[in-house]
Amino acid sequence: MTIETRSEHRCFGGTLGLYSHASDALGLKANFAVFVPPGATAAAPVPVVYCLAGLTCTEETFVIKANALRFAAEHGLALVAPDTSPRGAGVAGEDASYDLGTGAGFYLDATQEPWATHYRMGTYLSDELPGLVEDAFPLDPARRGIMGHSMGGHGALVHGLKAPGFWRSISAFAPIVHPAAVPWGEKALGAYLGPDRALWNAWDATALLNAGHTHPTSIMIDQGESDQFLERELQPHHLEAAARTSGQALTLNRRPGYDHSYWFIQSFIGDHIAHHAAILKSL
Repeated sequence: MTIETRSEHRCFGGTLGLYSHASDALGLKANFAVFVPPGATAAAPVPVVYCLAGLTCTEETFVIKANALRFAAEHGLALVAPDTSPRGAGVAGEDASYDLGTGAGFYLDATQEPWATHYRMGTYLSDELPGLVEDAFPLDPARRGIMGHSMGGHGALVHGLKAPGFWRSISAFAPIVHPAAVPWGEKALGAYLGPDRALWNAWDATALLNAGHTHPTSIMIDQGESDQFLERELQPHHLEAAARTSGQALTLNRRPGYDHSYWFIQSFIGDHIAHHAAILKSL
């Protein structure tokens, strides 16, 4: 599969690149970013963390705003950031609101029309993108982690819990932990998956934990206590309770005064990169 290089930039001794390719999973052109740290070679591939952004964002958002590249370079980790949804699918209403359609793929595979043809970010993230980038860049597929913010935090938790042997480390900032119980999730899951709420459980981190899907490592979460979406959309207590019941190791850091923004992420991204580095480098 051909990768189109849109731009490449030297950064912290490594290289940040913005790329595109024709996606079989999405049936459309897809964009992604890759940061390769200094010292990575085909003979010495490095661990990699996939970074999932939230609603309205693109593949550029995390790598530009999170201040993660300096820490990734220091720890010798690569970062891969996919887009948050298909672009230009031509679905009626996909640009009508910020929390459904363009910029709001929720990292799942839609089963309902008119979304099902192109809104397949679940398969794209779990299969197509890793196969593509790990073949083209010096990344070690045996040492692969996942992290995300908000909707991306939902994606990181769900994918990590569903495939713990594939995603060896997990962390999240202000994740949507129980989408089946909050407005953002009800809107998206209802549209993409249909009205049968039992089918939503496969894409809900709290439901997955309650069903026995745990991860062998500790999951790290940071949540700002002044987050404007905390009570209505995020509700981390659901995941905390499910972790206790299931025996899942969980570090949930509640951060007084911090909101939902990338200023919050910048403040604690070093802890998350170190969390992934400690787990992945031990493998």
